[in-house]
Amino acid sequence: MVMDDQGRSNGVDMSALHSSVGYRLRRAQIAAFNLFIQFMAEVDIRPTQFAILTVVRDNPGLSQSQISDALGLKRANLVPLLDALEGRGLLVRSPSPADRRSYCLHLTPDGQERMKEFQACHDAYEAELSSQLGPAGRGALLSLLDGIQLVANSNGDGEE
Repeated sequence: MVMDDQGRSNGVDMSALHSSVGYRLRRAQIAAFNLFIQFMAEVDIRPTQFAILTVVRDNPGLSQSQISDALGLKRANLVPLLDALEGRGLLVRSPSPADRRSYCLHLTPDGQERMKEFQACHDAYEAELSSQLGPAGRGALLSLLDGIQLVANSNGDGEE
């Protein structure tokens, strides 16, 4: 959606929404999501799947609870995501040596190899997403997003 300088889109007055941080943030999120899907289509990975695999790659052996807490996901929503990733042979759950009721997550050897492909696609996506910002603008945007997240999380549980 492109707005003119009066907050109009295709002749529709959007000025009230154009000045809304929440609305603009949501529109930007949708655009970023759609761009992610474009860049990751060849490897067939969705944003939350990529996030899970990245956290597991960087923190092998974490429990499902630790993953859900780190990513702000409800545990009930995490299980089907893990089932799908395990079904694709990208990760494996094994009983925790400390607590047999809990499972530790690890990338499989194939998952480790595929993460190289996923990461290359993600790096290209990030470069495109940030291309209009420059390094300073990107850093400023990340700081602003941290501030928004801090405010939002102080008013709720932060889970998806």
